[in-house]
Amino acid sequence: MTTNTGALEPQMAEEEIDSGHDAQRGGMDPALLGMMLFIASEVMFFAALFAAYFNASATLPVFPPEGTEEFINLLKFPFLPLIMTAVLLTSSVTMQVATMRIRRGDRRGMNRAIAVTLALGAFFLVLWASDYAILITEDDFGIDSGVYGTLFYTLTGFHGAHVIGGVIGLAVILSRGIAGQFSARHHVAVEAVHYYWHFVDVVWILLVTVIYILPMLGGGAE
Repeated sequence: MTTNTGALEPQMAEEEIDSGHDAQRGGMDPALLGMMLFIASEVMFFAALFAAYFNASATLPVFPPEGTEEFINLLKFPFLPLIMTAVLLTSSVTMQVATMRIRRGDRRGMNRAIAVTLALGAFFLVLWASDYAILITEDDFGIDSGVYGTLFYTLTGFHGAHVIGGVIGLAVILSRGIAGQFSARHHVAVEAVHYYWHFVDVVWILLVTVIYILPMLGGGAE
């Protein structure tokens, strides 16, 4: 008596692929746990940078220091940081849509949402570079422009570097998605990039508030 295993093997293989991140039921996937731990370490990193900023603002008699208030981007170009914020917030929404789509097994919907998120992330980087170009070339405001310049470029520069990392991650996810490597039960990489991208979004909102809005409300040096 013979057994028809040919029809069973593809089905078993598909089930093994689809259940990839459910191998350890009752616990978080190691890859996703690693991303969460990495984000936790980055939270502490940015907390230290923000602490340095607030320490300078508390110890200096006038902050931003005299002569630097004219370089506050929100005062001279009020729409650029707001546009950057809108772009990043929108990309966070599309990233959420992508994750929801793949949780339902909609690969095409995920790929489309990831592609939009990637495009928005790249557009944010273009605006970020434009912001730097305006400040450096037109205002002669660089990282060596006193303590405020150092803090400004350190905070925004590290955030921009994280956005670059996120864009690379999105590109990898999109290429894998186009290749059909994700399903409703196997999409840990999508979840990981999803959490990282939301983290980048939250950090930017804090940066806009601290770097742009608070100095404007404070009025700068008299």
